[in-house]
Amino acid sequence: MTRLAPALIPLDAVDPAMVEQLLDRAFGTGRRARTAYKVRGDAEALPALSFAMVDEDELLVATIQAWPVALTDKAGRAHPLIMVGPVAVLPERQGEGFGSALMLAQAQALGPQAPLPQVLIGDAPYYGRFGFSDEHTGGWTLPGPWEPTRLLVRCTNPAILPQEGSLGPWKNG
Repeated sequence: MTRLAPALIPLDAVDPAMVEQLLDRAFGTGRRARTAYKVRGDAEALPALSFAMVDEDELLVATIQAWPVALTDKAGRAHPLIMVGPVAVLPERQGEGFGSALMLAQAQALGPQAPLPQVLIGDAPYYGRFGFSDEHTGGWTLPGPWEPTRLLVRCTNPAILPQEGSLGPWKNG
């Protein structure tokens, strides 16, 4: 029997309870204590950049989300960024390319000249394939523990990035 290719759909078309169950399975029930949650604060995910993949049985197998965040420089100016993640895949379906497909779908939605830099906390060898690196994040701080080599950014013009700053929730107004 031939398996059908998983379908990419907008994340807001998925029952939020199913997304939460997938995130718990992928990252554990204590995931909300992670630094990434503190960086995002109580912001809502950006619908145009948040996707899900469902298999032929309409089972949710993977998700990616994006969030508005800001890097506040020493002068107190907020520089808007997009925080990518979490990229979540059912543990038993990892290694099938879902994470890569979601990263590529999000990059395509952003376009080749993405309007804002994107930041994430993750493994450099994996996310480096998608243009993320820790080259410009060495002077940044976060509201919780993190490994500096795992704070990654992708930007079409890195010269716009402050060398130092504090990453946190986007506060509009």
